[in-house]
Amino acid sequence: MIQERPDYRDKLTVWHTARCLYYGGESMKRNAELFLARRQKEPLEVYRERIASAYYENYIGSIIDWYVSAAFRREPVVFTHEAGDRAKRIVSQFLDNCDQRGTSLTDFFRTVVRDAMVFGEAHLIVDFPAPEDAGGGQARGRGDQAYLVNCAPEQIVEWGVDELGAPEYAKVAVRTENAGREMGAGERGNRYYEYTRDGMRVLDVRTDGGGNARAETVREGPHCLSHQGMLPIVKLETPPGLWMMERAGNVQVEHFNKANALSWALSMGLYATPVVYSDREWNQIAGESYFIQLSPEDKFGWTEPEGKVYQIASQNLERLKAEIFRVCHLSGQGGVSGSTIQQSGLSKQRDFQVTQEMLRALGAWVKKGMKRVLEQVLRAWDESAVVIVSGMDQFDIGEFTSELSDAERLLSLRIGSRTLEKQIHKKLALQFLSDMRQEVKDAIVKEIENS
Repeated sequence: MIQERPDYRDKLTVWHTARCLYYGGESMKRNAELFLARRQKEPLEVYRERIASAYYENYIGSIIDWYVSAAFRREPVVFTHEAGDRAKRIVSQFLDNCDQRGTSLTDFFRTVVRDAMVFGEAHLIVDFPAPEDAGGGQARGRGDQAYLVNCAPEQIVEWGVDELGAPEYAKVAVRTENAGREMGAGERGNRYYEYTRDGMRVLDVRTDGGGNARAETVREGPHCLSHQGMLPIVKLETPPGLWMMERAGNVQVEHFNKANALSWALSMGLYATPVVYSDREWNQIAGESYFIQLSPEDKFGWTEPEGKVYQIASQNLERLKAEIFRVCHLSGQGGVSGSTIQQSGLSKQRDFQVTQEMLRALGAWVKKGMKRVLEQVLRAWDESAVVIVSGMDQFDIGEFTSELSDAERLLSLRIGSRTLEKQIHKKLALQFLSDMRQEVKDAIVKEIENS
C-alpha cells in the first residue's frame, strides 16, 4: 500500500505553522500574515503597517521546552539482559555516540521529544555509513558504528504499511538543493532515499524550468536491516495528550491576534485627533507646524478613548494566557501577571499532581522509543538481547533521598532474595551516577551481578 502520506500537501502548512509558533522571533515576524487576521474592508496599507509592527508572546514554545527539560531532569537508565560482550559493547558505544557527532542517545532524544510535541510525530532512521567500495547502505563488520537521523515531518514524502500496519516502504527527502552534479540553468534538484524491506535506492530528481522532471539513480543496494526484512525507520507517534502544539496552538494564535489588536489600538490612541466644532466650512490644515484660526463661537477639542475596551482586552489576554497553560496541564505557571495569591504547600502539590502524571506519561513514551531504537541497532548487528530502559519517573533531584530511604527500609526486611537485593543496588547506583559514561555504568552493573 504505497502512496503519498494522507493530506501531505495540507500538512505542509500545518507543520510550517507549528514551527513558527514554537520558534517565534523572526519566524513569526516573517510569517505574520499567516497568523494576523485582516479585518473586514481594512485598507491594505493599514494591514501592512500592522504586520510590520506585530510582536509575539511565545508561551507554547516555553511550555514545550519546560516539558523537555523536566522529563530529562534525570537521565534514563539503560541496561541489557542476556546480552553477550559484543552486544553490550555495541549498546554502550551507541548510547555515548548515536549520530557520529558525539551526541549521546539521551541528548538526541531531547530533540526527538521536542519535535514530537511540536509536530505530533517523529521518524528516526537507523543506518550505517555507506562503504566507499560498494553501492550499498550498510557497512556491518567494518568496525563502523550505527547512527541515527532525526527526520523532519516534511521529509517523509511517502509512507507505506502492510495489512498489519508494519512499515514496508518509505520515501525520504533528505537534501533539496544542489543535488548531485552541476545542474543546468533553471533546474531544481531534489534528493530522495527510497527504503523497502529488501533495500534502498538514492535518487536525484531534477526539474527544469518547464516542470519536466528526470530521475537519476545515484546508488542502490541493501540497508542495515535488509537481512531482517525490516525498514530501518522507527516511527514515533505522539499520544494526543502529549501533543502540546495541537492542544494549545489555536489558543496561541488567538492570543497573538488579540495582543496585536490591543497594541495597535494603544498606539493609535497615543495620536489624539483634533475636533473643531464650527458652522462654517473648515479647510485649514492642522498639525504640529501649523496653527488654526477660530471664530469666537467655534470650539476646539480632542478625541481619545475612554479605556474601558482596553481593560476588557487586557483581561481577555490574561484569560487566553491562562488557557494556554491550562490545556497543557501547567495551570500553576499560567497565573495572572502580578497576582499575589498565596498557596499552601499541599495546594501546590495538588496542582502539580496532574503535571507530574503528564511527565510520567512522557517519560514512558521516551523509554519505549529508546528501547525500539536500541533493538533496531542490535538487529542490524545480528545480536539479540533484552533491552531495559528505566527511570524518568522522578522530576525533582531531592526525591533521591526519599527513594534511598525506601530502599534501606526494604532491604532491612531481609526478604531473602539475592536477586531483589541486586536489582535494588543496580537501580540506586545507576540513578545516582546517571551522568556517567555508559561504559562505567556497565562495569558497575557487572560487578553488582557478580558479587
